[in-house]
Amino acid sequence: MIITSAQNAKIKRLLLLQQKSSERRKEGVFVVEGRRELEHCREAGYEIETEFWCPEVAGGACPDDLTAPNIVLVSPQVYERIGYRGGTEGVVATVRSRQLRLDDLHLGDRPLLMVLESVEKPGNLGAILRSADAAKADAVIVCDPLTDLYNPNLIRSSIGAVFTVPTVACTSQECISFLKQRGIRILTAQLQDSSLYYDTDMLGPTAIVMGTESTGLTPQWRQAADAHIRIPMLGRLDSLNVSVSAAILLFEAVRQRTTR
Repeated sequence: MIITSAQNAKIKRLLLLQQKSSERRKEGVFVVEGRRELEHCREAGYEIETEFWCPEVAGGACPDDLTAPNIVLVSPQVYERIGYRGGTEGVVATVRSRQLRLDDLHLGDRPLLMVLESVEKPGNLGAILRSADAAKADAVIVCDPLTDLYNPNLIRSSIGAVFTVPTVACTSQECISFLKQRGIRILTAQLQDSSLYYDTDMLGPTAIVMGTESTGLTPQWRQAADAHIRIPMLGRLDSLNVSVSAAILLFEAVRQRTTR
């Protein structure tokens, strides 16, 4: 059987989960689109609830058994409604969410963590997760989050890195206590009273902390910091996009750790 109407109850529920974070929280379910993203999700141990496949769009990439209980076939017209990104791949899935806690993180002797305070835009957070994956950071910690970690735009912009990098949401105070208890050095990115990032030691256990582009970090982070770092701005503007800054700082840590 193929679903041919967007008024089907399963399709209406899927659209609601895509559009409303309150619905995702209530049901404990989120939406993933794309074969690569779904594979990363599966490899990370998430429970796939239902897969919606459009054979005409997916071509030869469809599963061998299209009659499996958790697979639903949809028409191209219905897929146009549920596929929320430009380059469609023929599959959208609903997945059971899970919430990692700080104590769930498995950290080595000298972890590299990216900490973000109140980052608002899902696209920025997704891009930071991609950089964190590329730099092999141990985790991304989102403090006082203003965006849903399972927002479809975040998953899309991260191209699945939200599943490959352990990601925790918590309060800033919880994170500061966690870092202090484990002897992880806190480096806050800020313009005031700061040193150039490449002059700062990142060889040991390190947490790079960044705030919003508009207001920066709150005083509690500045006071908790072991060092303040900045990226030199040689032009007329005084800031970079937060995801660009995060990539620069993460790969400085990588550079130091691979050349010393």
